[in-house]
Amino acid sequence: MTTRKIVFCSVLFLGLLISTVAAGDNGIRKGGSMWARVESDGAIRIEGSLVGKYESDGAVRKNGSLVGKIETDGTVRKDGSLYGRVEEDGTLRVSGSIVGKIESDGTIRKSGSIWGSASTGQTFDEKKAVAAVLFFFSGDF
Repeated sequence: MTTRKIVFCSVLFLGLLISTVAAGDNGIRKGGSMWARVESDGAIRIEGSLVGKYESDGAVRKNGSLVGKIETDGTVRKDGSLYGRVEEDGTLRVSGSIVGKIESDGTIRKSGSIWGSASTGQTFDEKKAVAAVLFFFSGDF
């Protein structure tokens, strides 16, 4: 095998490895820049710093403390009280009123205008993970 083929195969393998590792992560852009990330284990990072966790049962933790939950049906509770809802189509509601939407292509809208984007967001579970960041960490929703 020539050196050129070895380098090509190595680069190809590295690219596949990186895409596999990043596949479970959900990056969130705000104003065009990477702002937050929900990692495959549920860790939430804002501007690179670990700030909380979105757990598999929907619990949301901020600095280790439970601050709320996104239930299986999309109901959002903050500190135990009903706060809002994430609908299966990505519509975000607070106190019954529509405040935004996570579209299937990942576009995040607030009051009809583009607020940002998510690298994933096709499934209901992915939309709930993005909504957890928006509702509990952005201060905008």
